[in-house]
Amino acid sequence: MTGSTEMVRAIDHLVLPVASLEEARGRLTLLGFTVAPDARHPFGTQNACVFLKSGSYLEPLAIASVDECQAAVDHGNVFVARDQDFRRRHSEGLSAIVGATADAAIDHARFLEHGLSGGEMLAFERPVLQPDGRIARAGFKLAFSADPRSPDFCLFTCQRVRPLAFDKAALERHGNGALAIASVVLTAKDPASYLPWLRVALGEGWAEARPNGVSFSTAAAQIEIVDPAGLMEMTGLPQGEAAEGLAGAAIVFSVADLLVTERVLTDNGVASVSRQNRLVVPHEAGQGVPYLFQEVP
Repeated sequence: MTGSTEMVRAIDHLVLPVASLEEARGRLTLLGFTVAPDARHPFGTQNACVFLKSGSYLEPLAIASVDECQAAVDHGNVFVARDQDFRRRHSEGLSAIVGATADAAIDHARFLEHGLSGGEMLAFERPVLQPDGRIARAGFKLAFSADPRSPDFCLFTCQRVRPLAFDKAALERHGNGALAIASVVLTAKDPASYLPWLRVALGEGWAEARPNGVSFSTAAAQIEIVDPAGLMEMTGLPQGEAAEGLAGAAIVFSVADLLVTERVLTDNGVASVSRQNRLVVPHEAGQGVPYLFQEVP
């Protein structure tokens, strides 16, 4: 085991490109999640997030305006450009892990110093519909990190310049009992070779060798990088052709009671398989990647 716990970041959110927010909302609702209202970015994309009590969230991301997205790319918007590149090769998936930060500008300088910058920073605001019907504005600064070996995955940090103050408790209650992201599963042919990138982007977390891969600790969740054989062992699902470089593969959620989760999935007609004390839900459209559920110890 190597590393230190200094400067370890929490996972702010995960980016999940999808073809349609309506499709994503329907699928996530069947999985027992509460989905927030649609929200639009000022550069042509839109999301419908799933917020968790741990403070992290899922960002299913769709295209609201092709023309606005292209204009954003033409003006150097890294977020939209990478999303467009991802969509040229994949119908949907897990394209980014986003770390929380207090200063995106410092992160950007560090990424440049290590030769792992993904491009220029992005600052923006967007309107947010609050539960009481009022409109608030949220502000963000993003700093991007990329590894040239991995065209379909990136890491970036998010500084909440104008945090939202409304109570998200209702949005954080999920019928399936989901509480937190326990781990994010990535896959690569040489898992350990990507640890230096994770350390630059997400902090000096603990890293531990595991069968068929490595585990890296963020402030509140694990990032598991496994080779294709390890991913097959973990999920029991057939694997397609291995992606180039590091790629998003699955999300593991902590739940309060796995029997409750299983009952919700069964009642909603969602297929799942019990494997290694987890429920494995294969990928379906609107979901991004396979989801795994495990009970809080």
